[in-house]
Amino acid sequence: MSVKVLRPGLLTTVQDRGRFGLQHLGIVPCGAMDVTAHALANALVGNEHGAATLEITVLGPELEFERAALIAVCGAEFDARADGRALPPNRPVLLEAGTRLAARRALRGARAYLAVAGGLVLEEVLGSRSTYVPARFGGLEGRALRAGDTVPLAEDAAKLAAERYAKLARGATTRDGLRTVRWSAPSLTLPDREPIIVHAMEGRHFASFQASSQRVFFDAVWRVSPDSNRMGYRLAGPTLTLAEAGEILSEPTCLGTVQVPADGVPIALMADHQTTGGYPKVAEVALADVPRLAQLAPGGTLRFARATLDDALALRRDAGERLRAALRAVAWEYGK
Repeated sequence: MSVKVLRPGLLTTVQDRGRFGLQHLGIVPCGAMDVTAHALANALVGNEHGAATLEITVLGPELEFERAALIAVCGAEFDARADGRALPPNRPVLLEAGTRLAARRALRGARAYLAVAGGLVLEEVLGSRSTYVPARFGGLEGRALRAGDTVPLAEDAAKLAAERYAKLARGATTRDGLRTVRWSAPSLTLPDREPIIVHAMEGRHFASFQASSQRVFFDAVWRVSPDSNRMGYRLAGPTLTLAEAGEILSEPTCLGTVQVPADGVPIALMADHQTTGGYPKVAEVALADVPRLAQLAPGGTLRFARATLDDALALRRDAGERLRAALRAVAWEYGK
């Protein structure tokens, strides 16, 4: 069983939670940019939270489902339609065989995750199905989807769709001709207004920047530049300047590191970030805020709020509890 790609969208890739424990070998983590929305989409169709999904970016694809499938789309709000009928977000939806699903432009947010009951059945590379486009491995031939591609699903995906949807019968309904449920999962990462607030700790080289640059980093409104990607977000705004010119040794980087190259334009490292870097690190974004940052499209705005390590840990605990509560609510609907 498979899904046929009629139109690929701007950037649609296969992603799971990523590759871990390999950065010392130069292997980037990859994985979903918004791991929260990714986990919720999988939960809504009864998958394990780490199952592979389609990450849809800004302008979505058009897909045709060979057989019946139970799907869910979480994350950014898209103008998405199934055979012309509005697809409700954040809910499991049972599609009939032959359904065409078209996700047009994102209305709010930047990335959505399409999960299918049974998952996307692609070969794992180094323990993950995530696509790393620059090195051309993982996912579907290491690249974004193209028109004419077929994405393989579990052989019993149609059977799983019927079985899992039956468990949701007490909440089942028909909406605009689509078989879905009356409830929905919460949107935990979509920005309700801009600029969004992103908590960040002072980086390893923060003290090396001029005092004016230190102040403006936390005072300015930054804009996501159009030349941003899954590797990093370039942030348009004031130029940051070191107090003294010099070079530093390359050292490990991580998700959320904010580096400042020689042009003074900061770059917030995202899911496909390099494993090492030699640019000064002005800040480290709190992990809890990375999924929200990932939902900013080019042109989106943010401000950094100063945080301590204890603050970042507290934010992570709070975000984790909100996600666990949402996952428990979905599990309850399935009778688990």
